[in-house]
Amino acid sequence: MSRPTVDIETLLREAMAPIEPPERLGARVEATLQSLTELAADELESWELASMGNPRNWVRPAVAVAVGGAAGTGLAVLRWRQRGKARRARVPSPLDRAAGDVAEAVRRGVERFGNR
Repeated sequence: MSRPTVDIETLLREAMAPIEPPERLGARVEATLQSLTELAADELESWELASMGNPRNWVRPAVAVAVGGAAGTGLAVLRWRQRGKARRARVPSPLDRAAGDVAEAVRRGVERFGNR
């Protein structure tokens, strides 16, 4: 009688695999951040220096700077992470190496236990 073989390494990889968001989500977030950055830039372009004498006129440019800065930073981080993902795809992750090590240790233990 032969016992069914269980591939522990595959089971561990499947159980610990990260869940990636849908591809469209990244494109939508990027498009939204790009749009916010452009709108803030347009708002700042339409700003007139002469109107800054009145403090009540400072709100719109201040909001445009804050929104544009935050959206631009978010866009830069998003693109930086996308490039990093491409680099990491070429190198095995520590999780993959750990899953392989655990599976190998279990295999050795099963073999040792089966020989007794």
